[in-house]
Amino acid sequence: MKLMSGGNIKRAVLFLLLAGIASGVQGQSSSTDIEALTAEEIVQKSDDVQSFDSLKALGSMVTVDRFGTKTIDFISWSEGANLSLIEFTSAAEAGQKVLRTSRELFLYYPDAEEIIRLQGAALRQSLLGTDISYEDMTEGNDTLDRYEVELTGEERVDGRSCYIIEMTARTRKVPYPRQTVWIDREDFVPRRARYFSRSGKLLKEMTVLEVRELEGRRIISKMALEDKLKKNSSTELRLERLEADPELGREFFSLDQLAW
Repeated sequence: MKLMSGGNIKRAVLFLLLAGIASGVQGQSSSTDIEALTAEEIVQKSDDVQSFDSLKALGSMVTVDRFGTKTIDFISWSEGANLSLIEFTSAAEAGQKVLRTSRELFLYYPDAEEIIRLQGAALRQSLLGTDISYEDMTEGNDTLDRYEVELTGEERVDGRSCYIIEMTARTRKVPYPRQTVWIDREDFVPRRARYFSRSGKLLKEMTVLEVRELEGRRIISKMALEDKLKKNSSTELRLERLEADPELGREFFSLDQLAW
């Protein structure tokens, strides 16, 4: 949603959809790129192209699990790599908000008029019963500071030629110690990602379902996320109306704004 603005391929492609995942258009890659670009350069390009100065979006999260299908609507704003605000607008969740400032997350519940800072084990909880956890929203755009990366080959994803990047965490302060990400050779948009525990257990999988253009950039407008620790559960993130570079006030991403 840049709704949230740019970030990294992991947040992959997560919150960033929620808050808006955007990708800049790049030129056609040559057949020698697999040799010409290092893993670090590919990851940096993917980080760099996934941002607007600010973004606003209306979207929805559609979760299908053993209880049926649930749709949650939201509006989201983002600025830079780390600031985002999501307000849920569906009847059952109306007025609930999530604010991200740097690496901190805050929740606002209008009925209780209460702001909660999420930390520790609470970050691993599901966001409103979806396949997204609050922890998924905490990754920043400093991928190369937090992960060692390796280019292991190429593979086609939905007809698109992609680099395969293996990532291993340098620190324990990340949601997923290991990741495999498929990055489009042409526009450097992530097309698929798998998230693993330190022991190699598959925890989640993300698949990009739709990419569209917004003001000359490529933005992920639909993606699916599956929590592999749940049985028969998946969540689609869908971005509908998008507005690039809206005017946002200096205090927009503040605790005062959260309780407004």
